[in-house]
Amino acid sequence: MEIKSIGIVGAGQMGNGIAHVMSLAGYDVLLNDVSDEALTGAMDLMARNMSRQVSRGKITETDQTAAMARITTTQTLKDLGQTDLVIEAATERESIKQAIFEDLLPHLQPHTILTSNTSSISITRLASRTDRPEKFMGFHFMNPVPVMKLVELIRGIATDEPTFAACKAVVDRLGKTAASAEDFPAFIVNRILMPMINEAVYTLYEGVGSVQSIDSSMKLGANHPMGPLELADFIGLDTCLAIMNVLHDGLADTKYRPCPLLTKYVEAGWLGRKTERGFYDYRGEAPVPTR
Repeated sequence: MEIKSIGIVGAGQMGNGIAHVMSLAGYDVLLNDVSDEALTGAMDLMARNMSRQVSRGKITETDQTAAMARITTTQTLKDLGQTDLVIEAATERESIKQAIFEDLLPHLQPHTILTSNTSSISITRLASRTDRPEKFMGFHFMNPVPVMKLVELIRGIATDEPTFAACKAVVDRLGKTAASAEDFPAFIVNRILMPMINEAVYTLYEGVGSVQSIDSSMKLGANHPMGPLELADFIGLDTCLAIMNVLHDGLADTKYRPCPLLTKYVEAGWLGRKTERGFYDYRGEAPVPTR
């Protein structure tokens, strides 16, 4: 099937990034969130980010105007039922995602494809709670979406080939690269990345190095563009912890046990950049390590 319209659930960091690239690629986008403030903020952020792309010569002002005109917003979830492809980009909690899909089901067209931007949760299990497991798959964008070139496409056990082909065609139209991943906890990127971040937190927890020394060591010694603790703050420590819990529960291996210090930061509400405190304190002119 040819996908023309895309519904996106969640106007946060990932949702607005997905809406951004979809609209620039020529898709009609309907962006949903329960918060009108979140929707307004997402539209403002997309406008600023596209203006930055114009200033850098990546797109033209005409491209920006046309793309922004393709995006509409709604606080009513059932409005997304008329779109060809729905991408759920809500909080990384399975119960929330399941509730969203259950609320959507009565309003969907028969051909509508359902996808989740989950970074770790079982696609097969999410699909089993819907009326169309064959038209359900994982559609995992990397953050920040307008910059990162990779999209993980994850088939559930029932996902059919036309559904995969339709989603692959969307990725190709975006100018991004698709990586096909099997439906195992955390898929490819986070199966490798999150244990590294968790080990960096253990290194801090055990006093092997400070925040600054750990991040500097990985940037200068392994040529990483960001240190692992800096990256954790960028992703969100709550998201990192959620993925580690999925790995630990799903694979039943103690090597995936979340570091107690990561749990403590999340319990304190120090979630990284989005709360202005994590492994760094972002409330001043420059980030300052918190340990």
